[in-house]
Amino acid sequence: MNTIPIRTTVVGSYPFPGWLEFASQNLHQFGAADVDEMIDDAVIAAIHDQVAAGLDVITDGEQTRLDFNLSFYGYIDGIQNNETETRKFGPPAHDQRGKHNITGTLNAPNGLGAVKEFERLKKLAPAGPILKASIPGPYTLSGRLLPGSGYKDRFDITEALLPFISKELELLVAAGCTEITVDEPSMSCYAYKEDTKRFVDIFNRTVKAVAGKCRLSTHLCFGNFKGRPVGYRSIKPMLPDFLDMNVDEIHIEMANREFAEVELLAAFAEKMDVAVGIIDVKNYYIESVDDVAERINKCLRYIPAEKLSVAPDCGLSQTARWASKQKLTNMVNGAKIVRASL
Repeated sequence: MNTIPIRTTVVGSYPFPGWLEFASQNLHQFGAADVDEMIDDAVIAAIHDQVAAGLDVITDGEQTRLDFNLSFYGYIDGIQNNETETRKFGPPAHDQRGKHNITGTLNAPNGLGAVKEFERLKKLAPAGPILKASIPGPYTLSGRLLPGSGYKDRFDITEALLPFISKELELLVAAGCTEITVDEPSMSCYAYKEDTKRFVDIFNRTVKAVAGKCRLSTHLCFGNFKGRPVGYRSIKPMLPDFLDMNVDEIHIEMANREFAEVELLAAFAEKMDVAVGIIDVKNYYIESVDDVAERINKCLRYIPAEKLSVAPDCGLSQTARWASKQKLTNMVNGAKIVRASL
């Protein structure tokens, strides 16, 4: 259960500073020491914005991840970039994201990099906020890998990736990480057509070694590449099976869906804490403090304050930094107003 009623948190990602995007396209002009300094500076900027907003829980903004899945593929042996399978022109959407062929046995001998990210966050963050690490679950991480080389389908690939994620979770806990989000938006996107009991089994096996050793959460949404969803946007297919996920907190996208099915959050609140997406990361309307307070009060009809966290719908990597800063500030101030009224 939350130690702070109506806790304010984030999923993981935060927009890159413009200079970081430019520099990442011109890395040949930088030395190793320059790159290390650049990464630290980007994380410092993400920390600054989150702390200035007043968040209870912060992350490193995932400033070293240029893509949520593809950045992890750089740590995995046995895959090769495939440029032929993606659409090159037209409106930006999920079929323009990179794909990879499997060329041999999948292996991650040096881990997935999340521990190094967390150690950097610990070094740079001020005292006070809770520090959270986020990492994709194996089903979501499998999403840009094409079957082949003995892996017949996505579930085969998922099973191969599962031990890498589990090991990374154990290493994060050993490094002192007390809060971890295992992101599995692919599960919520495809719950309408896949075996949801199988999803839950995959998830619970992934987190088995760290369950009870940290505050463990999962993030469920319907896609947010270039601000566009990809899945069937309903909670109903997730129920009742997703109630059996072994987590302390479940995070669900709500704001972009105008709080449709908010009443279904009551079932989750009976089993676990609930982090509600109260801020729409796909919309450049800046929610006012009053908007936030109204939305929180709507959630309190179904979730007790001591079990409620509020956050943006998804990570903020697809939202401009100027908008992200104001949205987070207003979210925190709205939560404080409601908290004070309890």
